[in-house]
Amino acid sequence: MCVRVSLWQEKEDFMDMTVKIDSKYAISDEVVARDIEGHLVIVPLTSNVGDMEDELYSLNETGREIWDRLDGKTSLGDVIEQLSDAYSGSLEEIQTDVLGLMTELLKRRFIVEVGASRFEV
Repeated sequence: MCVRVSLWQEKEDFMDMTVKIDSKYAISDEVVARDIEGHLVIVPLTSNVGDMEDELYSLNETGREIWDRLDGKTSLGDVIEQLSDAYSGSLEEIQTDVLGLMTELLKRRFIVEVGASRFEV
């Protein structure tokens, strides 16, 4: 299963991003994340990351569980299985929630697909 996200780049080029269950993801070098009083705070380091209205982002406890598992070695499908073992809820519900967050993180360029070219043709 894939979730497609569309966004415009600086040069008005159209870019199509897909979150893939069998892909591996890691935290982008364009953000830094810190634990501040029990909250994970994400700060974009470069322009055009995140959005212009906000400078800081935070994830809830479940979002942080996903974030902490994005090591570039574990497939998203395996992350979903790990979370379904740890939380009550159907696999489908967990998958939907994970794909939703991953779509947003990828759209904001907070994560990158490991081994993927930045611009695929």
